Order: sequence, then structure tokens, then C-alpha cells
Amino acid sequence: MSIRNKQPVLGILGGGQLARMLAIAAAPLGVRTLVVDSAADACAGQVASLRLADWTDFAALEKFAAEVDVVTFDFENVPADTAHWLAEHVAVFPNPRALAVAQDRLAEKTLFRECGLQTPAFEAVDTREDLERALAKIGAPSILKTRRLGYDGKGQFRIKQLSDADAAWETLGANAHGLILEAFVPFERELSVLAVRTRHGDFRVWPLTQNWHTDGVLSMSLAPAPEVGGLQARAAALARTLADHLDYVGVFALELFVKDGELLGNEMAPRVHNSGHWTIEGAIASQFENHVRAVLGLPLGDTSARGCSAMFNWIGELPDATPVLNGVDSHWHDYGKQPRPGRKVGHATVCAQDTKTLAARVDEIARALQREEQAAPALKVL
Repeated sequence: MSIRNKQPVLGILGGGQLARMLAIAAAPLGVRTLVVDSAADACAGQVASLRLADWTDFAALEKFAAEVDVVTFDFENVPADTAHWLAEHVAVFPNPRALAVAQDRLAEKTLFRECGLQTPAFEAVDTREDLERALAKIGAPSILKTRRLGYDGKGQFRIKQLSDADAAWETLGANAHGLILEAFVPFERELSVLAVRTRHGDFRVWPLTQNWHTDGVLSMSLAPAPEVGGLQARAAALARTLADHLDYVGVFALELFVKDGELLGNEMAPRVHNSGHWTIEGAIASQFENHVRAVLGLPLGDTSARGCSAMFNWIGELPDATPVLNGVDSHWHDYGKQPRPGRKVGHATVCAQDTKTLAARVDEIARALQREEQAAPALKVL
């Protein structure tokens, strides 16, 4: 597609902060965006045209498909029927098959192993008896998860000892989509690799990102992750194998554990990802810009880091922006959402040319925000 001959329209299913940042990245490329969401106050509607529709409102989706050139997602739990229906009416990237695999933790981890990415031990669980058999194999501690619709720590129960099985089943056993039991991994650190692939198979990755979570939600990211050695090349190769296997188009994130110097696959997010927000200011081409480029068939931008970056994730409510706005090479992102416990409402990215300078800037801002505890893990490795 040529942006010189026609102003393309990118359709986005889901109107959250990811759609918002995609729309902002699309505008300089001459790309218009049309967002579909069932919520009238979806925050992407503040920067892009918003169409109100449910995922199963096929009459509204037919009109939407006729107005756009390509459809993508900011939310991976779009019903499979909707994704397949849209793919018959308009180009959809990533394709419905890739979306379906990433929606199901059992299918996802099975694919990881097929592609050479090891995972924690796992067993499918559909009945109470299945849970007993799975615990006999995997033991405790372990984590019982819903196979579908779980994210940011939702849909999970940590089984600390075998006697927790009844409580775990009482909490999650009624899930209609089935469950999966995963071994708990005493990992050394959490990394993510952000990757992008075009329709023609051009593939690039950003530097590995190190992440810290609080209550299952991303709290802080550091990029490039320090002292990764050969893990960068290994992660890139695994990401490429997965992308080629799925004929994936667009940006995706592969969440990884490091245990005994080896990579274990945790989850794949078939979309732009929270741990890649640092790329907006910290990379030559951000994950959002490259996703727009990839799905529209445009050449990819350079994924190199400009220096080093740390990202604070704001959950529930925004802190005072002043310390960030006063900081050197520090960047504030307000998603335009109403405060709510557990809700991602914004982030801030601090950049520098070297880790010593970055550590000083992060420490200064964290102290001013009274977020020393949030920043402490990143500061320990800087």
C-alpha cells in the first residue's frame, strides 16, 4: 500500500490505551484510524474516530470493515468468530489463527515447545480429578490459571501447598474455557522481547527489556536489559520461529523467565505491549509506529535503542506529573482514563545515554514521587 496515492485507514478493535498510542503513531504516517469499542468513554476516542459496537454486532462491523483498509487489535480477547468474520471482509493482522493461539494458554505453551522454547511444566485441567492428577505430576507450589481471558494476574490462583487444591478449584473450577496448571518457577528475572514482522517476512526485534511486576501487573521496565549476553540472540531467534510459524504480521511480545541462564516461555501477547512503551522515546522507531507500518505493508523502522530507558507504570491513579515534567529527558503519558483500582492509567519514561545517568534520573524522580519502592528493583541493576 502506498501512502502517497491514498490515505489509508487503519481499523482497531478495542479502544484502550494501546489503540490510543497506535492512533498517535499512525498520524505522522498519514494514516487515519477508526476504533471500534463498546464503551462510549474508550480513551482512544479522545484521539481517533470511535465507532460504538459490540464484538458480535456484525451489522455494525460490516460497515466498519467497508471503511477501513486493514484491521488490527489492541485487545487479544476478541471472540474468534468476530476475527474470522472480519478476515472474510477485510485484511486482518495479526491473522485469526495467531490470535486464537495466544488466547489459549494451553495452545500457546504447546506451540512454544514445538518451536523450541521450553516452558515451565504444565497440565490441562478440566475437572477436579484432572487437578489432582496434575498436582501429582507437578506438585506445589504451582499456579492454576484460566486457559482464556486472564491477564495482569487475573484468572489465577497460586497453590502454595497441596491442601490449597480445594480453594483453587472453588475459585476457578467453574471456568467454561478450562484451566491449566503450571509449575511455579523460581526465576532469576523476567524479560520480554518485542518483535515485529511484515507481510513479506521482514523481521526485527527491539533490545530485550527487563520487567518487574506487582500483584501480577507490570510495575517497571528497563531497556536494554543489562548483561543479557547470548540471551538477546536466543530470544530473537525464538521470536522469529514463532512469528514465521504463525505467519504473524505486526508487533508481538514474548514474555520470558530466566532460570539457570536459560529462557522459559511464559506468555505471548499478539499486540503491542506494556513492556514496550519505552520504545516511544527510547527507540528510533517505536513499537506503535512499526506495528502500523507492518500491518499496512510499509517498510519497517529501525528498532535500535537510542540509549537506555526506564518506564514507570501508573496503576489505579496518576501521581503528580511535575517531577517527571521537570526531569531531563523524562516523558509523561496520561491515558485519559478515570482512576480505578488496578486500572492502567498512564506511564512515564526516563531516558539517558548511559546507565549511570539513567540511575540518577530515575532515583531523583522516584524520590520526588515517593516511588522509591517501585524504582528500587531497577536501580539495583543499573
